[in-house]
Amino acid sequence: MTHSDFNAKTVLVTGASRGIGREIALAFAERGAQVVVNYSGSRDKAEDVVRQIESGGGKAIAVQADIARVSEIGSLFDQAIEAFGGVDILINCAGLMTTKPLAQITEDDFDRQFAVNAKGTFFACQEAFRRLNEQGRIINFSTSVTGAMFPGYSVYAGTKGAVEQFTRQLAKEFGPKGITINAVAPGPVNTELFMEGKSEQQIAGIVGMNSFGRLGETEDIAGTVLFLASEQARWITGQTVRVNGGFV
Repeated sequence: MTHSDFNAKTVLVTGASRGIGREIALAFAERGAQVVVNYSGSRDKAEDVVRQIESGGGKAIAVQADIARVSEIGSLFDQAIEAFGGVDILINCAGLMTTKPLAQITEDDFDRQFAVNAKGTFFACQEAFRRLNEQGRIINFSTSVTGAMFPGYSVYAGTKGAVEQFTRQLAKEFGPKGITINAVAPGPVNTELFMEGKSEQQIAGIVGMNSFGRLGETEDIAGTVLFLASEQARWITGQTVRVNGGFV
């Protein structure tokens, strides 16, 4: 891929104010795309991403929307289309992770994670079905934990299992529009979300589970997303790609 692969394309990245979403937004901008930086509560961080893109000569806007609310998903697309004339690529990166033993999980823990991770992704795909430009791309986010057995991750992994099935089942509905839909399932990645609440001993144990003896970095994930959004991946749809350094 070159620095002009996504010229004249508009990319909408949910959860783009930090972590993997931020890296993805910057990576697309470096390759010529116009970027919609979605955020829920981190306005300052989202605006910082926009400033960084604009300082490199790119175009971007920050748009607040909680994707757990279907009406806000519609507004997010409205603002993206008003700013750039259409949307070509949707990256469903926004997510919420709460890890607790089974006995401690509350109804609110369950509902909130499913609302953001599963419901939000599903209805963003529905909006994309209505409004994404033909020959577009959708990349959803799962997790490699769906292939592991980690205490405390039951609800989170359940939400991502749903995302993988949405991705698979929707592929033939999007096909007649020339739109591919795939999912990326990262392993442990060096982000604020992953590091929160973990001891050095826990992190070392997790690092030892992959083939390379390190955590993944955000650019490791962004590279796969760029490929799936590219013309080279036009014959790949309905798939989940585990990007985890041999973690599972």
